Amino acid sequence: MALSKLAANSFDLTDNYALTGTVTGATSTQKLFLIKNIDASSDSTVSFVNGASSVVLDGTYKTYYFKYINVHPATNEKAFCVNFRDGGSDYDATKTTTWFQASHGEGGGTSLAYDGNRDLAQGTGVQQLSTDIGNGNDESVSGELWLFNPSNTTFVTHFMGTSNGYYAGDATSNAFCAGYCNTTTAIDAVQFSFVSGNIDSGRIALYGIK
Repeated sequence: MALSKLAANSFDLTDNYALTGTVTGATSTQKLFLIKNIDASSDSTVSFVNGASSVVLDGTYKTYYFKYINVHPATNEKAFCVNFRDGGSDYDATKTTTWFQASHGEGGGTSLAYDGNRDLAQGTGVQQLSTDIGNGNDESVSGELWLFNPSNTTFVTHFMGTSNGYYAGDATSNAFCAGYCNTTTAIDAVQFSFVSGNIDSGRIALYGIK
C-alpha cells in the first residue's frame, strides 16, 4: 500500500480547533463552536437541555464536546458523573460502558486497572467519569466528554470521556470511560453531577463540532 504524504503547512488548524470559537461571526472554515458555558456554584446538577437557555443539542452538529474545568465537590471523595435524557423529563437513558484508570500517588505508588465497580451493564443510573475527588481547597477534576450524533434515531448514541482528578488519597487519577446509550430515541439533554453532594464550583462548556 502506498503512503500519501502531506506537508504540515497544508493544514489550517487556526479556526478549526480554536476553543474560543462562537457561532456569532464564525468564519467559513471554523469547525468548533462554543454553544454554552455554565459556571456551577453549590449546584446539585448542571444540565444542558436542547432548546433551553440557548443550548443546542440536536441534529445541528454530528458531534458534541463538553469540557469540564476545575470542578470541585462540596463533599469529600465523590466521583464526577454524567447522565443522559432520551425523551421525557428523567435522566435515565440505558447505558452500557467500560471504565479504567491510571493513577500515581504523591508518595510514588502507581496503578493501572479496569474497574468493574464504575462501569454499567444496561444501567440507567449516573455514569461515573472520574475516581473519587477530594473536596480540599486544592482538589478538583478536569476533563472532556464526547457525544456522537445524539439526534440519530437509527443507531445507538456513543460517548467517551477522559478525566484527570486530584484523588482524595493525594494522587492524580487519569480515568477513561466509554460506552453507548442503548436506545434509538434521540438524546436531547445531558446532566452532570457528583455521585452525591453538590458541585461546589467549576465550569462546564458545551461545543458543537461541524
